Amino acid sequence: MRHRLRLFTGDEADVIPMSPHVTVKLGDISRALVEANRRSRTWLDDFADDEIKVSADLYEVISAYMRLRPGA
Repeated sequence: MRHRLRLFTGDEADVIPMSPHVTVKLGDISRALVEANRRSRTWLDDFADDEIKVSADLYEVISAYMRLRPGA
């Protein structure tokens, strides 16, 4: 799903309410998140306390990965 930015002109009658949640595939955003983290982008920190929903199996994989010791 492609999002479009709109210029706010002050006339609220023309504003279309948008859902606060969007469903995306992890693959569609993972490169941007990795790059933002690598470059310490401030906007990523702005969302650090936001909650996200992930599938139980993805959570298990991430949890196991975080417990792994770094390679020698």
